[in-house]
Amino acid sequence: MTTIFGIPLMVLFGQLLLGLINGAFYALLSLGLAVIFGLLKVINFAHGAQYMLGAFAALLGLEYLGLDYWLALLVVPLVVGALGILIERVLLRRIQHIDHLYGLLLTFGLALIFEGTLVNLFGVSGSSYPVPEALAGGFNLGFMFLPTYRAWVLVAALAVCLFTWFMIERTRLGAYLRAGTENPRLMQAFGVNVPLLVTLTYGFGVALAAFAGVLAAPIYPVSPTMGSSLLIVVFAVVVIGGMGSILGAILTGLAMGLIEGLTKVFYPEAANTVIFLVMIMVLMLRPAGLFGKEA
Repeated sequence: MTTIFGIPLMVLFGQLLLGLINGAFYALLSLGLAVIFGLLKVINFAHGAQYMLGAFAALLGLEYLGLDYWLALLVVPLVVGALGILIERVLLRRIQHIDHLYGLLLTFGLALIFEGTLVNLFGVSGSSYPVPEALAGGFNLGFMFLPTYRAWVLVAALAVCLFTWFMIERTRLGAYLRAGTENPRLMQAFGVNVPLLVTLTYGFGVALAAFAGVLAAPIYPVSPTMGSSLLIVVFAVVVIGGMGSILGAILTGLAMGLIEGLTKVFYPEAANTVIFLVMIMVLMLRPAGLFGKEA
C-alpha cells in the first residue's frame, strides 16, 4: 500500500475529500457574511443563528407541513431571507448612520434571542433530518465510500457560490450594489433606489445562511446551538480571505476545509485550532486579509 509519511494514500485522499466538503460549507456561510459586510458594512453576528433557523425551518416544515427536502431548499431561504429583510428595515436601518459596532452588538443580541427561544421550545438535544431518497446511497471511489448526499452538498454549495460571485462582480445589478455602497447619494441622484438595494442585499445574505442550513440538516444534528461554534470558524475564514471580499470568502473557505482535513491526518490534535493559527499568521503579515484591500 502506497503511503506518504507513513499515512496510507486512501486515508489521505478520503480526508481531503471530506475537508473539501466541509470547506464548501465554510465558503457558503463566509460568502453570506462577506456579501453583508462588503455591501452594508454590517458585521452580522446573527449569521450562525440564521443558518440554524434554516435547518430548523426545514425540519419543522417536514414534520408539520409535509415540506420535502427539495421544496425546503427553495422555500426556507425565501422565508428566512424575508425575516432578514424585516430585521434590516425595522432594526438595522435605524442605526446605519452610527458606529458599526452597534450593528455587531444588535445582531449578536438577535443571535442570543433566536438561540435562547429555540432552546426553551425544543431543548438542546439535536434532531435528525432524513436524507432524501434521491440522494441516498453512495459511490465507491476505491479509496473511500462517498455518500451521494455529501457529493450533492459540494456541487450545490459551489454552484451557489459561483452564481453569487458572478451576479455581484459581473452584472449591472452587482455594479449598482457596489456603487450604492461607495456613493449612495450619487446613485440616488441617478434614480437608483439605494435603500431597497441595501434591504434586498441583507435579505440575500441571510437567505444564503438559511440555504446552508437546509443543506446541513441531513448531515449534522439539527439543534439550537448548531450555528454557534461554526460561526466562530466562519468569521476566521472571512478575516483570512479579507472582510467583504466575495472571491476571498469562496476560495478561503475551500482552502481552510482542505487544510483542516490534512491536519486531521498528520496532527489530529490541532484540527480544531489550525484555522485560527492561519488567521493569526495572515493578520500579522497582511492585516487586510489575503484578498482584502488595504485601507
